[in-house]
Amino acid sequence: MRFNKLSVGLILVAAAVWGPVIQNRAIAAEPVGKMHTANMRWWKKDRFGMFIHWGIYSQAAGYWHGKSIPGGGEWIMDEAHLTRKAYSTLHAKFDPIDFNANRWVRIARRAGVKYIVITAKHHDGFCMFRTRATHFNVVDDTPWHKDPLAMLAKACKKYGIRFCTYYSIQDWHSRYTLPAIGNPNQGHPTWQPMRFTANGGGEKYVHYVQRQVGELIRQYHPGIIWFDNSAVKPWVTRHGRHIAGWTYSYAKQVFDDVRKLDPTVIINNRLGYGLGDYKTPEQHIPPRGLPGAWETCMTINGTWGYKRDDHHWKTPAILITNLIKCASGGGNFLLNVGPTDKGIIPQPEVQRMLAIGKWLKVNGQAIYGSHRTPFAQALPYGYATQKPGKLFLEVIKWPKNRTLVVPMRNAIIKAHLLANPYLKLQTASGTVGQLVYLPAAAPDPVASVVVLDIRGMVKPSTFQGN
Repeated sequence: MRFNKLSVGLILVAAAVWGPVIQNRAIAAEPVGKMHTANMRWWKKDRFGMFIHWGIYSQAAGYWHGKSIPGGGEWIMDEAHLTRKAYSTLHAKFDPIDFNANRWVRIARRAGVKYIVITAKHHDGFCMFRTRATHFNVVDDTPWHKDPLAMLAKACKKYGIRFCTYYSIQDWHSRYTLPAIGNPNQGHPTWQPMRFTANGGGEKYVHYVQRQVGELIRQYHPGIIWFDNSAVKPWVTRHGRHIAGWTYSYAKQVFDDVRKLDPTVIINNRLGYGLGDYKTPEQHIPPRGLPGAWETCMTINGTWGYKRDDHHWKTPAILITNLIKCASGGGNFLLNVGPTDKGIIPQPEVQRMLAIGKWLKVNGQAIYGSHRTPFAQALPYGYATQKPGKLFLEVIKWPKNRTLVVPMRNAIIKAHLLANPYLKLQTASGTVGQLVYLPAAAPDPVASVVVLDIRGMVKPSTFQGN
């Protein structure tokens, strides 16, 4: 959906009226939402996305001159302290002859994914799209000479998946930036924290970012621009990753440009300074979710970009449970795959994505379009999500006494399993809540979903036990 001029005008008036109110809230607890105009309805409904980290770092695959480099595969330029000249040798070999956009998107669709976010530019500065702002890009500077973002955007449209782009605010290749330590083309540079050159480097670099963000919006019409890395809390990890000199003014210029070019584009919170539409915890899921809109991004193994010796695969059960945890906390789950230099998504990642899709094919009603749990405390047997007139119980631990105690005052009209909608479950009202009587065996080894039809909103009781 796109806004017409009248809608945009009303939005701007509303922002002017409510802006001071939002500004006086506890920003530390709710660090996003300033000048919010994006259409978040589809995003909140979709719940499950696929992250794709792909670049010339996939060519290195975690190795440099035959030596395994610790850390993330996409961070090899920093972890191995590579100069720009040394790192730039990778693009001459990058030739992903096995890349097939339709195949990637079909995997996403079979996995139950509703939106894809792919790295248009990571911290190394190499652009995985057609850009006139730099020659350091996949179309102009590799033997492949193709634009994967254009092909993926087309495939996403074909298969009904929302196309979105990641864009790092860091850039270790730019002539307007410098490493934290050392010369960019000499010695043993350390790229964190990246800093700007003197004599207006920050301003020139922001203009470069604005130009590229404009290209992304005009060329690919993404639903989200997923910015990465800022100098302000909450986005400072244990590694201290940030940009020295990234100011509110710079962040606001980029933010305003996106809003002007397409007010419907969703922006995450990593521009910093409270700008953006949703929060982005990384590699962990807040136990009770977060206030407002949020999304956990997570790897399937231990790294974002492809690393050939990382076989620390999370099990399908863990990943399915993580998806449920996010939905129960009112958030989205953005699960990463790291394709190889040849353009192939590793088979262990495909297998796990498809296992999630198999579970969602039966139980997706409990995830897509759902709202966070109505209960203030955790349930001993699993998790809960809800929709108007329905409560979904994602049962991880099948109770030995085959009885669920639901801590609510609402009477249950009807109860059944999503895996067997024709089998009516017996229910009763107890002094501690509503009781649901289950069959002897769980229909799903990971999580079985019980659906309760009720009248009105859930009215929790104080009892939370079983």
